[in-house]
Amino acid sequence: MPHILASAYLLGANGQHLADVYDEESKELEKWQDSPGEISEYDWREYLGDRRYQRAYVDFFEDQLVLNGYDWRKLLDKYLFQGKEPLINCVIAGRELSIIIVEPRRKLTRAVGHPLIHLGYAYELSSRELAMEALGLTTTSYNFLHKYIDVNPKAKEMADSTPSLISILNTVARDQRFDALFDHKGGDNIEALFMEHEELVLEYWNTWSISCPKQQFEDSQHAATALLAATQGAGNVSYDFFLVHILTTSHAVRILLPMIPTEFHVPLLRQWWLLALAVYISQLRPLIETQSILGYDVDQKNWHWVETEAIEGIWACDAHFVKAIRAMREMAKTWDDKDMFFLKAAVKFADNFQGWGGFSPSEEAGNN
Repeated sequence: MPHILASAYLLGANGQHLADVYDEESKELEKWQDSPGEISEYDWREYLGDRRYQRAYVDFFEDQLVLNGYDWRKLLDKYLFQGKEPLINCVIAGRELSIIIVEPRRKLTRAVGHPLIHLGYAYELSSRELAMEALGLTTTSYNFLHKYIDVNPKAKEMADSTPSLISILNTVARDQRFDALFDHKGGDNIEALFMEHEELVLEYWNTWSISCPKQQFEDSQHAATALLAATQGAGNVSYDFFLVHILTTSHAVRILLPMIPTEFHVPLLRQWWLLALAVYISQLRPLIETQSILGYDVDQKNWHWVETEAIEGIWACDAHFVKAIRAMREMAKTWDDKDMFFLKAAVKFADNFQGWGGFSPSEEAGNN
């Protein structure tokens, strides 16, 4: 719920719309479940990745917040950035959640990157409540992905390294070694990808050589937008639910980079790239047609039109639709959008959006 409320608010939604969104979203919230036990300062890392301790973790961090004089930034510094294996190195993990695709259809699927997204909103809104929730999400979503940053914070030097993500992804799309990995899209592919094809994933992960971080981060935001808006394919009426998370996590990275210690800047960007690469492969490497964005006729539509669609249109209560629109809007503000790439992508997305797809057969079947 905080994600859509924050996005709609920052796009200019009025109080009545925010109340309507709250009423709609609150219908789907899970009830708090008591945890098997409490969390303490002495054992808080012992239950990482155990969702049953979600309430215990949030209670623990809220208690720590009081002991630290409500200085939530100080608390985040202690629990996210310190220690041998800091939590910030595993904010791209996901866990199951239920979403509405088209009323009354629902799907149980695996979200990706929500700890990172939640943390971004905490800093963007300067909210201690969201910060504590972000810590709770990070601890209960913690999984094997942390090892890639903890053990390998810098990319290995590759003879064929390149600074261009689109170039790398296009190469991945053509690499026949991926052809027989999966016979369907969906969130259940991601863990299997690392468990069974780790070497192949890391080969491409290490191909992105970061030598000019600012320029390459801009490039990564163009790539994130293209992954959502330029992969739909002719005749497809839905956008990929997992690829939208690459866009919204990229926005979260933009928020965090000026806020976190500099030694975590490149590792965080590489962590995001690992997520983007894994999701792209898991979604069967759709063709990225950037010309479908650059050549799109916006028909005099501007950012005001796009923002109005997000907060007044028929999809105004779809959290991921609203978050995607706002992410692209902020990217256009951040970079010199001379070719109107982000505007064209946002207009194309809003014009053609009819719901979310990209789910596996089990995700489809489990919710009908």
